[in-house]
Amino acid sequence: VVVCAMFAPPAAVDGPSAPPASMFDSMPGYEGTVAGGGGGFLPPPMPAGPVPQPESAPQMPDWNIPSITEETAREALILYASSKCCYSSAPAKDGVITNMEAFNTYRYRLETFTESRSTEWNHEPYVGQPVDAFAQPPPGPWDISVQIPNFFLNAKDTIKVPYTSSVKPCHGCVGMGRKPCNDCAGAGNKVCWVCNGSGFRHGDDRCHHCSGRGRENCNHCNGQGSRQCDVCRGKQQLLVYINLTINWANNSDDYVVEQLSGLQVANLSKVSGKELYRDSQYLVYPLMGFPDPSVVQASQRLVSEHQGRFSQTSRILQQRQTIELIPVTKVTYLWKGKSNVYFVYGNEFKVDAENYPATCCCSVM
Repeated sequence: VVVCAMFAPPAAVDGPSAPPASMFDSMPGYEGTVAGGGGGFLPPPMPAGPVPQPESAPQMPDWNIPSITEETAREALILYASSKCCYSSAPAKDGVITNMEAFNTYRYRLETFTESRSTEWNHEPYVGQPVDAFAQPPPGPWDISVQIPNFFLNAKDTIKVPYTSSVKPCHGCVGMGRKPCNDCAGAGNKVCWVCNGSGFRHGDDRCHHCSGRGRENCNHCNGQGSRQCDVCRGKQQLLVYINLTINWANNSDDYVVEQLSGLQVANLSKVSGKELYRDSQYLVYPLMGFPDPSVVQASQRLVSEHQGRFSQTSRILQQRQTIELIPVTKVTYLWKGKSNVYFVYGNEFKVDAENYPATCCCSVM
């Protein structure tokens, strides 16, 4: 019994195919590196010398923010009302302020500036770039020196690892420089779309689009049946090398002391305060002796959390802790015999007045 098998041409796949693992040489110190997904973040090496100890914390001043004046509170509400298209300015201008109560609150912030490194195999068309693989062992991922950007600013850099560059035949076109055209499956022509391959349009009228051939040249490959390889861009060879990616990240966490004014704590994230304290060094000590014990506890917790979270996968370059005193004033005022409340907060004198007494619905015609 003879069994005949018919093989269809392989289905065309759009875009470059993934390079085979055999295309990448084994490089000492980079054995876990893969293509396209990186090798994951590389843990930093243990320091050769003793870890620098935090310097003693600077003294904290003992001062408070003076309460805002009644005039400032009124001007802030007038500005707030004028920024709303449906708010009358009458309550802000004519309301009688009966009470102003300060609820100043602290915001503690810890920032840890880290450097992390990851590697991945990369390739590009070979056009005569230097080839240096195996000339000598490549430097380790953490041995490559880089220019550190300004502290506490996010940044990224990518470096071609020395002594990892080699030339390989392109995997996308098997070193041919061209690939079969996807649109015509390599034939160079396609069924005429006007006559649907019959060569005629109506009865015996010959199709003018294809001159009666029933087929037309493929306009994607200009009738050649193949197109330039998009992986090597027709160069037939690839330069294969390891990329080292360095990420600098500022990791920041805040703790805001709860105040009982009634203003939502989320509002305070939008404003700045008066900076009372700043401590920036390689590693900071948790706060000691601050008058509000919840801030001291938050400092101890966050310093410990940052050490555990970032020291395993990245290198800590600098830490900074700050304390801001954010002014919050609760203002009570009378308008048309009814008592109303609004808040003025932050250095920006932002206003929160959820139940402003003179609003209307308006629409743009």
